[in-house]
Amino acid sequence: MSKTVHTDSAPAAIGPYSQAVITGSLVFTSGQIPINPATGLVEAVGIQAQTEQVMRNLGEVLKAAGSGFDKAVKTTCFLADIGDFAAFNEVYGKYFTSKPARSCVAVKDLPKGVLVEVEVIAEQ
Repeated sequence: MSKTVHTDSAPAAIGPYSQAVITGSLVFTSGQIPINPATGLVEAVGIQAQTEQVMRNLGEVLKAAGSGFDKAVKTTCFLADIGDFAAFNEVYGKYFTSKPARSCVAVKDLPKGVLVEVEVIAEQ
């Protein structure tokens, strides 16, 4: 049986989904975008600042699920512009030091016009 995860320390879902779901010993986060959970707004400007906010949001969701960046096994990263790949990697690499498997793709649009979204599969 799966269990949904919710924390007020990360942005509330902006649709019919959970911040994360735990099934067995795995945590599946929903994609996090750079919304400041305190204001509900996208305040960060630029790929690096937006990636920092995404990582803070993911960290809070993983923590609420009894996990952490060090337990990540797979990430999927979405960029609005593949030209931001190197700058995104600079920030991403500070958090995912265990180097989980990853896919990183450019997409046409992201919710709220943000530059980055990241989802994680981690061990609990």
